Amino acid sequence: MWIYEKKLEFPVRVMGKDIAMAKYLITQYGGPDGELSASLRYLNQRYSMPTERAKAVLTDIGTEELAHMEMIATMVYKLIKNATPQEMEEAGLGGWYTQHDNGLFWMDSNGVPWSAKYVACLGDPVTDLHEDMAAEEKARATYEHLINLTDDPGIIEALRFLREREIVHFQRFGETLNHVQEKLNEKKYY
Repeated sequence: MWIYEKKLEFPVRVMGKDIAMAKYLITQYGGPDGELSASLRYLNQRYSMPTERAKAVLTDIGTEELAHMEMIATMVYKLIKNATPQEMEEAGLGGWYTQHDNGLFWMDSNGVPWSAKYVACLGDPVTDLHEDMAAEEKARATYEHLINLTDDPGIIEALRFLREREIVHFQRFGETLNHVQEKLNEKKYY
């Protein structure tokens, strides 16, 4: 179905252990506006799109969001690598450690587990594409907030890359919305 290259979409370089930053980043792994939610939203919504072009855009972006989730997971893993239980507890991740050791889990930075309620799908292509554009803007803003929380140049570089991809996705969804609306307004579509 896919060809998988065993490398990240963008290299992730981390200066060293930073458990607090890992706690902040985890929200883009399993938070309401994170990469898992985005991926599942787009890959699910694609089925109700009225054109092959719209379906393709949602498929492309949905699978790219999985690659973004992999980048976030890599950053978090590198930031907590070799963290002791006491360091995890001091960073507010004692509960995480208790449940998952240093393994990753889909949750937000407050420890709230991922929920399917984060995935919106109304089945109306215009509504869903507006939702997708809003989701991309929320992700872009979150990446900007995360950039402000670190001084690690490798993390900043990767987060800037992810932020820019959110902007591109927003633009592609806008183009797709225009395309879908034109299709729906055609005289013989219905």
